[in-house]
Amino acid sequence: MLIAFHLIQNHAPSNLNRDDNGDPKDTIIGGVRRSRISSQAEKRSMRWHQPFREAFSADVLATRTQLLPEWVRQALQQHHEVDAEAEQQIVRFVESLGKKETKSAGADGSEGEEKPKGKKGKGTDTQKNEAHKTAQLMFLSTGEVERLSSWLVEKYYELGATGFAGLTSNDLIAEIKKKGGLFEPHSVDIAMFGRMTTSSPFKDIEAAVQVAHAFSTHKVETEYDFFTAVDDRSGESGAGMLGEVAFNSATYYKYINIHWEGLLKNLHNDYELATKAVLALLQAAMTAIPSGKQNSFAAHNLADFILVEVLDRTIPVSYANAFVQPIQLNRAHHYIPQPQEPKSLLTLSIQALLYYANQIQTKYELQGQRACFTLPALETTPIQAFETVSSLGNWLRTMLPQREV
Repeated sequence: MLIAFHLIQNHAPSNLNRDDNGDPKDTIIGGVRRSRISSQAEKRSMRWHQPFREAFSADVLATRTQLLPEWVRQALQQHHEVDAEAEQQIVRFVESLGKKETKSAGADGSEGEEKPKGKKGKGTDTQKNEAHKTAQLMFLSTGEVERLSSWLVEKYYELGATGFAGLTSNDLIAEIKKKGGLFEPHSVDIAMFGRMTTSSPFKDIEAAVQVAHAFSTHKVETEYDFFTAVDDRSGESGAGMLGEVAFNSATYYKYINIHWEGLLKNLHNDYELATKAVLALLQAAMTAIPSGKQNSFAAHNLADFILVEVLDRTIPVSYANAFVQPIQLNRAHHYIPQPQEPKSLLTLSIQALLYYANQIQTKYELQGQRACFTLPALETTPIQAFETVSSLGNWLRTMLPQREV
């Protein structure tokens, strides 16, 4: 079964997701430049959205970090009575988990470790302060870290200080596999968004949720705000600082899908937790907003429309092609065939989405249940429309399978 969310959301002037130049990210679709918000920015905003995190206990939420060695140190101090030497050896061992980047092999076939570079190729001073980090970011649950800590303590006292010093990460992985597999999380956000780690004892998880890059339904040009800052203590009337910041304003199409069976598998068939996860993701999709430059723009605009689909067949379908022809005010659009009164880009985008979705559903014979929530008053909708977010959530809950008794 597949659950899909299709959103139309307008943002006031903003710079929610910046590129390497500090400008709003963009893309070209249908030969026209559009504003873009990356899927990574969308996922992080939802994962760290306060209502999303408040929906779950801390033990089923994960953390992405390179500071696993320090996390293990805390677990050792809280749950295990180990001496200082054992603690230090275990922490140093944890640093070796995760694949390190290497230089390309030279003419002699040798490989060397690639050291982090600062500007102009110089080594960074921060290397000295990163002694207790792993080589890669890891997405981990508290339970996994506690199990790893316990296993390493047991291994340390089994092998002794000298024997433990010769232990490698590959030895660890091989032995854990013999005992029934790698450490596996019971975490909502890992179950949804997945993870991949290399040369580590933590199991790779296939994501049950896919999040598309959001893009504007219409053509967008980047604008620039020239600003000045006055030195409050200088007594001078002129500006103490000059600068500019890029921004735009756009109506976005956003698409998310959830593979129900994959989510259940990742959550060890916990139906109650999987149901809660889907409903929390629906709430986050409608209300979570990337944080980029929000102190300057405060573009806290909630979704104006969401179409929710529950399909029996696992055939993911994005309706992005509804906007290959960009929406234009007072202009004909391929997916809005009837003459239009003057309307906003927002309303025209919703109409184009609904028309295109209906065409796809009918001609591809995609059977399923559909409902929507909308703020703008629409003349007609081919599907059931709810007036509140909670009523849409209650409808979605009734569509989800329940554990067989």
